Formats: sequence, C-alpha cells, structure tokens
Amino acid sequence: MIYSITVIGKVYYKPQSRGIIADIFAAPKNTHKTSKGIMFKLFQGFHLVESYHQWKKNHREDKKVSRMIKLAIAILVLVVLWALPSDIFGIAGLTPIQQRVIAIFAFAILMWVFEAIPAWTTSMAVVGLLLFCTSNSSLWFFESGLTEAELAAQTSYKSIMHCFADPIIMLFIGGFLLAVAATKSGLDVTLARVLLKPFGKQSRFVLLGFLMVTAVFSMFLSNTATAAMMLTFLTPVLRSLPADGKGKVALALSIPIAANIGGMATPIGTPPNAIALKYLNETLGMNVGFGQWVSFMLPYVIVILIISWILLLKMFPFKQKTIELKIEGETKKDWRSIVTYITFAVTILMWMLDKVTGVNSNVVAMFPVVIFCVTGIITKRDLEEINWSVLWMVAGGFALGDALQSTGLAQNLIAAIPFDSWSPAVVIIGSGLICYLMANFISHTATANLLVPILALAGGAMKDLLGPLGGVSTLLIGVALGSSLAMILPISTPPNAIAHATGMIEQKDMVKTGVIMGVVGLVLGYTMLMILGSNGMI
Repeated sequence: MIYSITVIGKVYYKPQSRGIIADIFAAPKNTHKTSKGIMFKLFQGFHLVESYHQWKKNHREDKKVSRMIKLAIAILVLVVLWALPSDIFGIAGLTPIQQRVIAIFAFAILMWVFEAIPAWTTSMAVVGLLLFCTSNSSLWFFESGLTEAELAAQTSYKSIMHCFADPIIMLFIGGFLLAVAATKSGLDVTLARVLLKPFGKQSRFVLLGFLMVTAVFSMFLSNTATAAMMLTFLTPVLRSLPADGKGKVALALSIPIAANIGGMATPIGTPPNAIALKYLNETLGMNVGFGQWVSFMLPYVIVILIISWILLLKMFPFKQKTIELKIEGETKKDWRSIVTYITFAVTILMWMLDKVTGVNSNVVAMFPVVIFCVTGIITKRDLEEINWSVLWMVAGGFALGDALQSTGLAQNLIAAIPFDSWSPAVVIIGSGLICYLMANFISHTATANLLVPILALAGGAMKDLLGPLGGVSTLLIGVALGSSLAMILPISTPPNAIAHATGMIEQKDMVKTGVIMGVVGLVLGYTMLMILGSNGMI
C-alpha cells in the first residue's frame, strides 16, 4: 500500500494531547500573530517550538518551591566559598580576587545544573558578578582592604564586556541571519523538497532521507528550529501509518537523532562546537578553521547517521513497503530571494575555503549580515527576533573563562593541580563520559561552558602527554561530541522533547536508541580524533 501525504505551506494538524507537552500539536495556525518576537517563529513548525518553551516555563512554575531551595543552596555556596580563609583551598598565592572567581564558578555550576532559573539568565548573573565584584571597575567596597598587588589581579571590565562582541558571537549571528533569510525566501522548503525527492518511496529510504536532510539543515540552522520544521513535514505521515506499526517510531525518532548529530558537522551547528573552537584557537594557539572542522566532522556525521538508520530499521521495522511524501511550497523568484540564494551559497563556500582565501570564518559571517541588512532582506524586526538568549549564554561562559585567565587563577590552578601526573587516557575518557552524562540532564551549552575552560587548562598542562592520543583537540572537541550525543531523555534536548510530544515515541524507546547512539558515537568519535590528532591533521 502507498500512503500519499501532501504537506502544503505552513502546518496543518488535528488536535492531539499526547506526550510531555500537552496539546503541543493543537496550537492554532495563527500562533505567530500573537506571540512575542522569537527567532523561530519564521520557521515551519514554530508553534511546536513555542509550545515547548511554554511547557518549560510551566514546568519551572510548578516546582517553584524546589527552585527557590536550589537557588538558596547556590547562593549559600557562593557566600561560603567567598568568605572561607584562602589557605583552605590549597592553592599557593591565591588572591582574594581569584577566590571570588572560584566562588562565582561554583555558583555557575550549581545554577546550570539545578536550572533554578533559565540557563541564559545564569550567564547574565555570572557576568554581573564578575563585573561588579572582580573587575577593575568593581564597586568600591569590593576593593576596600585589598593591596595594590591584589588589585592588580583584577580582570579588565573591558575584556569581560568584549565577550558580548566576541568573534564567535558574530559567527552565530551570521548563521542566525542566514537561517532567517533562507526561511523568508522559501529556500528551506525548496531544499527539503529537492533533497528528499531522490530517496524515493520505499519506507526504509524515506527514513534515510529524513535522517540525512534533517542533519543537513541542522548544520546551519538551530537544532530546535530544524526539528520543528522537519516534524511539520513528517507529522501527516505519522498520522497515516498503521497504529500497530513500529515504522512511525523510527520516523519520529529520526528527527531528533539527526538534528542532534547533524549539528556536529559545522562550528555553527551547535554552541558547544563554537565554544571548543574558540578555546582551541584563541587560548591554545591552534588554527582550526571552519572548513577544516567540516572536513573531519562531516564524514563522521555521515557514518553515525548510517549507523542510526540501520539501528532504527532493526529496532522499529516498517510494516508497509512504500510511503509517498509530497512537500509543496512556493519557491520565490523575486530579486530579494535570488540575492538570498546567492549569498547563502557564497557564504558557505567562503566558510569551507577559509584556509584558501585567508578570510577568517568569523569575518565571513559578516558577509551575509551586511548583504541582508543593506538590501532590506533582513529588517529591524528580524534582528529583534534573533535568539539572543543563546548568545548571552555563550558570552557568559566566555566571560567566566576570561576571568580564569586574566586573574591568574588558571596559572595557579595549573601549578596546584598535578595535571602532568594524571593518565592522559583517563583524562580524555573521563571528560567524555562526564560531559555526556551532564549534557543529558542540563543544557548542552552550559555543559560546554563549564567543562571546556577547565579542560583547556588541563590540556595546556598535559600537552606533551596528550600528543599520542590526539593532543588537546581530542580533549576539547570530545566535549562537543559528548554534548551533541547526549539524547537519552525527552529533557536532554529540545528536539527530543518536541519529537516525544508527537505521542509516537515512548521514553524507553528514546533511552534505548539514545544510549546505543551515545556509546557508538563516543567510541567512533574519540577514535577519529585520536587518529587525526596524532597525525597532525587537526
């Protein structure tokens, strides 16, 4: 039997109330008309993203007492670590400013783990604490009683605030605007239709098509927006398949798996990638470019996607042999759309050839920004709707890392902790496992913000020891891999939550596939990084 489904323009759904997000598929078509400015509202399936964020908000409100207790604990730890005698820490030469940074770092860890407040607001709190309590523009009573030598250890307020204009932030902004312009021009729908067509009508190849196409979009779009858009195209198919068939589970799971995995292929695919790249290039003095990142991560992503395809087919076989999917949408041919198509292609080409052209990938990101703004393709309203919370969160992590370096705390930690006596294999494997476990329960970006600065310190101190295992790149890029592979629960990533809300996926199915893909992905990923790093290819 052939199931013929046509997906036209925006979204059409029948009310449904299954999954963790109540009535997520029952959101009205005109949701975007009444919602606040959010970048995702331009994308297919925006109502799914909005419902997800509303669910998170309601979830936080339902646990208000628990959140207040967690917040109190984090503040208490901050105060205690701040006030303790410095000799308790066992770090020679520890200054009051450095002790404050330790206290703020511990506060950030607890706040990101507890999620008492949204993760991006924790970043803002961290930035505020660093500026007012540790910088050379601190409030006067935080400077009283300090000697000139101790005041010299203050971090520069300019360096903290520069984190909001870090080149990596500009890279993200360029990526965001590319995504918005692609959606406004209909490029996303056109590409989805064109890219899915070659996979034909056989069920197993339709599944492969959704895996590959979702991954391609996730390389340049937000993972959340990608998942929402692809589920918009997929949901009518899910509704049409036999109720007793397992194939619909495979299709529903393919979207979050591919969205999470696909983001690993490019530095802008997911924030942990960009965070790792920043520390590799700026802190450790390496020169890993956009194209170089893609050259070794894209083949890895393709292999993992094929493995996930085989896994899904084995675990959730299709009863029907064929599925016909038609995605209809308007391909705009006005001059603005043509400019968008050309700019999109040129930008990606320049990113891929950054080593050849000599133009830094962060600088390349400004090309679409300038073109789109000058031509009016991106309006003031579009700029207001960029997902600024992600940028704030990343900037807060950068500020925390800057404080570690500029106050001299990083050097003192290296001297106090015998990194060179640690087994490099234990450090690499342990960091990967810790990252993977943390990222399943807290924000992937928060995980990278916490672990990458510390691992950069360890990697710098163990540089020679790590050489045979791929060097520091194995350590830091491994964090990005571990973050993206963390997808065992609906709460692990927004794509997981949105897909679970279809009601087609049981949590046990997500756990089984997530654990298998996580283990396989980590083993293959670290093997790849060790081989490439030890041969000087990273």
